Amino acid sequence: MFNILVIEDDKNLRRLMEAFLKRENYNVLSAKDGLEALNVLDSFHVDLIISDIMMPHMDGYEFTEQLRKSNINVPILMVTAKETIEDKKRGFSVGTDDYMVKPINLDEMLLRVAALLRRSNIVNEHRMVIGEVALDYNTLTVSKKGESIVLPKKEFYLLFKLLSHPKQIFTRQQLMDEIWGMDAETDERTVDVHIKRLREKFGDFSEFEIITVRGLGYKAEKLL
Repeated sequence: MFNILVIEDDKNLRRLMEAFLKRENYNVLSAKDGLEALNVLDSFHVDLIISDIMMPHMDGYEFTEQLRKSNINVPILMVTAKETIEDKKRGFSVGTDDYMVKPINLDEMLLRVAALLRRSNIVNEHRMVIGEVALDYNTLTVSKKGESIVLPKKEFYLLFKLLSHPKQIFTRQQLMDEIWGMDAETDERTVDVHIKRLREKFGDFSEFEIITVRGLGYKAEKLL
């Protein structure tokens, strides 16, 4: 499941956008301005951001510019009432990836979100191929040379998340929040148990490796 952060100070519009995204099985995080959004990014991994421009405390331009200066390249879709070409130029110049003008068509928003995720190699089709290994999100299978292994849901989601972002370090808490949910009653040791099971099943695969980053968490590396 992919995390999408919605930044919008209009509470009703924010809730409507959240509802449409959740309907498409996205996990949705939210913030009412750029400052609050930065706090969210400190705590959670985010795959895509939808941001308003005109907001209190830190507007969408400042927020986007700050992310890009920090080398955070998560895709950003700006949603705004500002529709002049100069406004759009400023948005693209600070680093946004796409632009929608209010009032927005929410079905179109979903199409743009899917396109941005594909462009950023997050594999929205839910299939990933690494050499001779194929991961199918819909069937929870890992296949190689005609043989398939069906994984329990949490194991598959964990492996798919790590391999979707090779070399990126995820803390145990980030993985817990995304895969088990923020309200899960299990502790971070659950992640360690699932990582151990994945290593037992795929330790002899030459295509990828799951690496422990001491004191931080885990990352995966594609070896091909």
